[in-house]
Amino acid sequence: MTLRLALTPGEPAGVGPDITIQTVQNGSDHELIAFADPEMLINRAKLLGLPLSLREISVTPHPLRPGELAVHPISMTKPAVPGMLEISNAQYVIDCLDQAILACESENCSAVVTGPVQKSIINQAGIKFSGHTEHLAKKTNTERVVMMLASSDMKVALATTHLPLKSVASSITEHLLRSVIDILYRELQKLFGISYPKIIVCGLNPHAGESGHLGTEEVNVIAPLLREMRRNGKDILGPLPADTIFTRKFIGNADVVLAMYHDQGLPVLKYQSFGQAANITLGLPIIRTSVDHGTALDVAGTGLANAGSLEVAVKMASEMSSRVLG
Repeated sequence: MTLRLALTPGEPAGVGPDITIQTVQNGSDHELIAFADPEMLINRAKLLGLPLSLREISVTPHPLRPGELAVHPISMTKPAVPGMLEISNAQYVIDCLDQAILACESENCSAVVTGPVQKSIINQAGIKFSGHTEHLAKKTNTERVVMMLASSDMKVALATTHLPLKSVASSITEHLLRSVIDILYRELQKLFGISYPKIIVCGLNPHAGESGHLGTEEVNVIAPLLREMRRNGKDILGPLPADTIFTRKFIGNADVVLAMYHDQGLPVLKYQSFGQAANITLGLPIIRTSVDHGTALDVAGTGLANAGSLEVAVKMASEMSSRVLG
């Protein structure tokens, strides 16, 4: 089955256009559609010294030849200069994302793969934007989504995402955790074909609270909920201290780690697999994957960008789409 995947390069001054162009150099078994400014892509390909042939979207999806990319044209306000953010192009970045989402909702595309965006310049333009994950949830009217990064060896999901650290503890409620775990369990079955997922859960505090001496969230919220979920048939272990949960004793026998906050779980995965992992938004009515890195403005247009994470994100999007579509 040839799939049609929407691809948003993200911030045009960053490495998103570079890795998009690099990713199609060997062709593709699926039709990748870049929701982007065609002139920007052509100019970046020339700067990188790489061949790029843009084609119109076909009536039915068919594979890409080497150096070929389908394009859904969206015009920028000003030309992109690698490494130099342009505030007037912030709305363009959002427009590319929103039109790709619509293409998936209309089933014209089976998944959306997103390149890195620069949240700071989007917010400076007066657009409220805390990240792809939250924006996707809002645009698809989804009450709860779960951010998960996955590599070939590890999956790490987050109970909370882009929150200040001081706000995390009060956000760890029974309702939140129940919703997150239910989504995580269901999506691992649906998207990854894991019939009986095994989930291990981090505590919030050092030593998982040390029986209430280093914090009470584990005793009052996390542990009681996990006991209830085990009684209801879920294979779930925790809360475990975050400083030991990533040892082979635990992670070697689990399908996913659920961390309580962004920087509790992601540094470990990125240390192990940076550039070879994908960011996946679970719980959406559409399939979305993304790169595991930022805009890397300092290497944009130099040819030094590594397309590995985008290639993984495309691969995972196609695998999940194939599983869902049967």
